[in-house]
Amino acid sequence: MNSTILLAAAFLVAGAVLGYFVRRWAVLRNGDRLEAKAQEEIESAKSEAKEILLAAKDNAAQIVADAQKEERERKQDLRRLEEHLLKKETFLEKQQGEVERLSSQKKEELERMKALELDLQSEKEKIGLELERVAELSRADARVKIFEEVENASRGELADKIAKMEREKMKEIEDRSVEIITSAIQRYARNSINDITTSVVTLPNEDIKGKIIGREGRNIRAFERLTGVEVVVDEAPESILLSSFDPMRRELARITLEKLLKDGRIQPAKIEEKVEEARMELDDYIRKVGEDAAFEAGIIDLPKEIVHLIGRLNYRTSYGQNVLQHSVEMTHIAGMIASELGLKVDVTKKAALLHDIGKAIDHEVEGTHVEIGRKLLKKYGISEEIIRAMEAHHEEYPFSSPESYVVAAADAISAARPGARRDTLEKYVRRLEDIERVVHTFPGVTQAYAVSAGREVRVFVTPEKIDDFGALQLAKQIAAKIQSEVQYPGEIKVTVVREVKAVEYAR
Repeated sequence: MNSTILLAAAFLVAGAVLGYFVRRWAVLRNGDRLEAKAQEEIESAKSEAKEILLAAKDNAAQIVADAQKEERERKQDLRRLEEHLLKKETFLEKQQGEVERLSSQKKEELERMKALELDLQSEKEKIGLELERVAELSRADARVKIFEEVENASRGELADKIAKMEREKMKEIEDRSVEIITSAIQRYARNSINDITTSVVTLPNEDIKGKIIGREGRNIRAFERLTGVEVVVDEAPESILLSSFDPMRRELARITLEKLLKDGRIQPAKIEEKVEEARMELDDYIRKVGEDAAFEAGIIDLPKEIVHLIGRLNYRTSYGQNVLQHSVEMTHIAGMIASELGLKVDVTKKAALLHDIGKAIDHEVEGTHVEIGRKLLKKYGISEEIIRAMEAHHEEYPFSSPESYVVAAADAISAARPGARRDTLEKYVRRLEDIERVVHTFPGVTQAYAVSAGREVRVFVTPEKIDDFGALQLAKQIAAKIQSEVQYPGEIKVTVVREVKAVEYAR
């Protein structure tokens, strides 16, 4: 058994040695193969490097050849440019020589002319001295004498010529003025304004008059107190007459009455409510009237406050002529005249439209309507040029521009045409305004309305300030002041109304 084990161990050792040598041989064999492959790759790389080097040498040679060719071409271009510049330089040198020659020639001619001028001046002086010696007069004395003789001989003729020219020019100016004014009037034709002091409201039936009057006349009294107009009920069938010299009051009363008729409920509280609604509606209508008037006149850049005041002119009259229609008419006439004369049409038209703007509030503010208008226009940013053109239409201010003359002329044309104004109506309205103005000077008076064509004035007072006895005293004082300050025919009835109203709400 030991021998067997030894034999097996010998075989194992022999196998291991044999395996080692076999693996060594395989490794050596693979190394030789890899070395041969690497050698082949090195030879291939060397061959490719040689080819690349040869190609690079060929490309470098081609680049050098191209650069040499380009250099030769550039040298040829430079030689041609140099030859061209040399030719130009030669030409300029020739030109410069010619210019110098001509300049020298001109200087010589100028010197000869100066010498001739000196000789001529010397000869003139010699001739003048000889003439003075012969005539026994100096040159200045001779000049004076000649002018005196010409003036004496031509004085009469010159005066006649000047007078004739003045007459012809004046005639031409007058003819041109008449032509311009006539053309302006013909181009703008408008119907005559016939303003009245009453408004008629048509009723749906005759029975409604009783509701308007109310029990013991309380409705009609409340209506007259709130609107300031006189209501005439039995003048015509199915109609009511509203009488007042103030067109705005009449319009307020008309709108209020129409609202009451539409509502059907007529009582003092409802009348007061409808009056307030009518005031707001009338204010909107006034603004629309102002916008329409400005648009008709072709003026669209006025402040909204000015436009509203223009609308209020629709309810003002001047000698029976509607002030708004008069202003719009003036605007068209003034614009046409300014265009014919080559003046500033936009300035002239704006000044004409705004010339009576002060009349919109002249019954609320002291001062002439021109002065009030100037302050209003300055307040709302109207340009000074327009203000200067409008302020002279009554010659309260001097005429400061050509446009101011045109505005004054257009005012005269619009006011003077037949049927435009009525002096009697204006005096009547002024008398009623004076009556109301006198009443408002007393403390405690809230409202005052002249009614019945000025034969009665109704005065409403604050009950907290004036008691019943004070109302009696106030009526006497008002009557005495009217009698002393206002001129009127007949007599005027003064009615002082003191009304206490208590209002409370149950919630």
